[in-house]
Amino acid sequence: MSELRWNPLLGEWVATATHRQDRTFLPPPDFCPLCPTKPGGFPTEVPEPTYDIVVFENRFPSLRPVPPPPAIEGSELYPVRPAEGVCEVVVYTPNHTSTLAAEPVEQIHKLIQVWTDRFRELGKLDFVDYVFIFENKGEAIGVTLHHPHGQIYAYPFIPPHIARELEQSRLHTEQTKRCLICDIKAEEQRDGRRIVAENESFVAVVPFFARWPYEVHIYSSRHLQALTDFTGTEGRDLASILKGVLVAFDNLFNMSFPYMMVLHQRPTDGEAYEYYHFHIEFYPPLRTATKLKYLAGSETGAGMFINDTLAEEKARELRQHIKPVVWATEGGERP
Repeated sequence: MSELRWNPLLGEWVATATHRQDRTFLPPPDFCPLCPTKPGGFPTEVPEPTYDIVVFENRFPSLRPVPPPPAIEGSELYPVRPAEGVCEVVVYTPNHTSTLAAEPVEQIHKLIQVWTDRFRELGKLDFVDYVFIFENKGEAIGVTLHHPHGQIYAYPFIPPHIARELEQSRLHTEQTKRCLICDIKAEEQRDGRRIVAENESFVAVVPFFARWPYEVHIYSSRHLQALTDFTGTEGRDLASILKGVLVAFDNLFNMSFPYMMVLHQRPTDGEAYEYYHFHIEFYPPLRTATKLKYLAGSETGAGMFINDTLAEEKARELRQHIKPVVWATEGGERP
């Protein structure tokens, strides 16, 4: 059962999805549902002996293309609507013990092409207003499957965090005639201390306003709104900078680094969003190799994050672990 319930205090929708209580939880490798199905072996979600990258609908979705009716009748104060939408799983590799950081840059480039395709196709659905691409990595985040994968939620509304970014971006453009993220990117490049990595098409920074100790944002150099706006060179450059940042995360504490990775793009509701700017945000929960950044009273109850570190220091730490990204295929590498 799933449905959308309105929170009048915050002015946003909350999904209830009780069937997700039964989803697979940290199975042993021989019973991983994201691995290829071996001949005579445990049947997985992928009925093939191997694959490259695979996308399929989540078996335990919060949103469905044809949702069931709500379990409870709403009221004027508490509207309820069916949980319409799409939830997909994107499996990065058939290798159960790999991670996105461990994959070659060519595989990350393929993944970007898959993301682009799913953004385009899901965005065409008349009931989808926002396509949200993300990855939760690591048990510290609450991941229930170790196999390297991400997810896509196609929402029937613009989610609140994106809506707030859109509003701030719109107001900034109205007041200054400039793009907010273009200005943020320019300020970070002018200062320089918080830059982690940079190439011709993207810059990765621990932003001045970072809420998580090792929070990283990747901004496109060109003012564009979505993956579908990229040139071929920009797609390769995004793969390169992602590879560099992911490896730096892992090398920071010599461990597979947990994080949330989210792609922020324009909505797909048919409106114009020229004032918005594509970017990727990473929220790693670690503040040291053995300590987590918890979302406690101020963060959860008041909505104000307290960062125990300085963005300039954390950016310097990460920058020291950025290594050249080498492409095996011609035309991919950037000096």
